[in-house]
Amino acid sequence: MASRAAIRGFGYKKLMERREYEQMAALEGRLWWYRGLHALIADMASKDVRKDMGPLLDAGCGTGGLLAALQRMDADRSCQLGVEYDATAAAVAAAKSGAAVVVGSVMSLPFGNATLAAMVSADVLSHRLVEPSSALDEAYRCLKSGGILILNLPAYSWMLSAHDRRVHGVRRFTRRQAIWLVQAAGFRLRRATYWNCILFPLMVARRMLTRWSEGDSDVRPFPAVVDRLFGAIIGIERRLIGWGLALPFGGSILLVACKEDAKTT
Repeated sequence: MASRAAIRGFGYKKLMERREYEQMAALEGRLWWYRGLHALIADMASKDVRKDMGPLLDAGCGTGGLLAALQRMDADRSCQLGVEYDATAAAVAAAKSGAAVVVGSVMSLPFGNATLAAMVSADVLSHRLVEPSSALDEAYRCLKSGGILILNLPAYSWMLSAHDRRVHGVRRFTRRQAIWLVQAAGFRLRRATYWNCILFPLMVARRMLTRWSEGDSDVRPFPAVVDRLFGAIIGIERRLIGWGLALPFGGSILLVACKEDAKTT
């Protein structure tokens, strides 16, 4: 039987995880990092996804910030969907975005073969309940020929933090590892770049100082002037990436791939 201390510890961890998700839900529409992430993914979607091909899926949509941002940035795309494992988060995502959100797993998507025009997924392959190659096989199955996969992934395993642990993140990636994963699943790579490059030294310093601190979180409000400054810096990176440049390092990896011919066996 578990000790009372262990039970209390487990309860504390669950409370901290729920608080982290609540903080993310509250801030994902306005915090500089989320604004930058959503804008980068929307840029890639508007450039590479054909609107006449069918629905766009946010796989592992969390509390719906990205879905809502995609809807705002591309109001013409009426067919946007979300899949989220956590039922509470799925309900929040549906209310926030106005999109159809179903409860399900990226490991077993509730869609038929070749039914989706595009799939976006932000920081999902790092989750402890997700096996990356199986999730990418599911993405390949559900996308139409010519369908687009857009991934955001956390970078560098040595950057694991308290925030990662609270949201069950157990892995981070290098650009090379991310490329290998999508190509092994049968996709053709279109582009892969790090981002959050300019601010990366500050990010590293903070991670090293708070690596084992359970009382600290990356998801928190910033002073307005700092938020605007950091947002402007990410805006510069967004422009560079839009010009086709691949940034050499950063806190995250943005990757775009395409499903083309059937896999060879």
